[in-house]
Amino acid sequence: MADEIPPPGGTEKKLAFGAYPEVSLKAARDLRNDARKLLASGTDPVETKKQDRHAAKVSAANSCVVVAQSYIDKCKREVRSERTTDKQQWLLKLLDRTIGQRPVAEIQPFEMLEAVRKYETTGRTEAAHRALQFASQVFRFAIANQLAPSDPTRDLRGALTSHKSKHHAAILEPKKAGELLRAIDGYDGHPVTRFVLQLAALVFVRPGELRYAEWSEFDFDAKVWRIPAEKMKARSEHVVPLSRQALAVLAEARALTGDGQYVFPSIRTHLRPMSENTVYAALRRLGYSNDEMTGHGFRAMASTLLNESSKWSSDAIERALAHKDKDAVRAAYHRGQHWQERVDMAQ
Repeated sequence: MADEIPPPGGTEKKLAFGAYPEVSLKAARDLRNDARKLLASGTDPVETKKQDRHAAKVSAANSCVVVAQSYIDKCKREVRSERTTDKQQWLLKLLDRTIGQRPVAEIQPFEMLEAVRKYETTGRTEAAHRALQFASQVFRFAIANQLAPSDPTRDLRGALTSHKSKHHAAILEPKKAGELLRAIDGYDGHPVTRFVLQLAALVFVRPGELRYAEWSEFDFDAKVWRIPAEKMKARSEHVVPLSRQALAVLAEARALTGDGQYVFPSIRTHLRPMSENTVYAALRRLGYSNDEMTGHGFRAMASTLLNESSKWSSDAIERALAHKDKDAVRAAYHRGQHWQERVDMAQ
């Protein structure tokens, strides 16, 4: 169905309203009347329709999910850690279920709150806060690229229930620590899972840094593991001295996974690292509940036992744990000053 539209001072144009019966006669008449009203006000309805179509295409191209993916791709180009971008992809899935297809420029604070509150109301408070934080990063990216006028998350401060940080349970008594290490050595599950637990007790790194370890980062001649800055929380390279015990574990692991990228790949696919849940499940299988020991607990265990031994300086222990020193000069001094002590401590 169409109508001849003679715009003021121009040639006659044909404006299509759709095909019958998809568009009823009544609907077509209503569209025609709207077009004539625009014409009477001096507006070309044909051009208006073109502009509306263009605006619809722009909105679809700048949907929340598309812009968020562009932001994640930018982070990847900046060589952010794979662990970080994996979390971003997970958070994007949370948002995609509610506001993913909405134009990023049109999302209002109430929509944003509704999108994250559904997780809060089901007890996933941490997920709600993380999704809101990620959304804010996406909106700031959109604003910088002239895709959105403002960040609707700014008006939502204090809207969600405060999230209490989890306490990462750890074994802190020497006798119980010994029992844990012996239990790990006797783990009868997948050998790669045993390797990651054994190494966790020997290198004192964060769980994510360990799970995402790549063979290319290890220098077996120098007996060190160089963790790239983009993988570290402090955004600076961390060099880990490898003890004889750590090298022995890595030698066993290399026989199974050395032809791949990751030292501790997923059991399902060697293309991805082992999941955090695998580590937790292994500890449960060994008989340790969440209230007794966690993947994060190995660092607390190392810190406590090393400090209580009185054999090592607190600065060397802090360096081993990759705790950032705010004083850049002092930090540079400590990197070199405590290396030999860290080598001895690792052994």
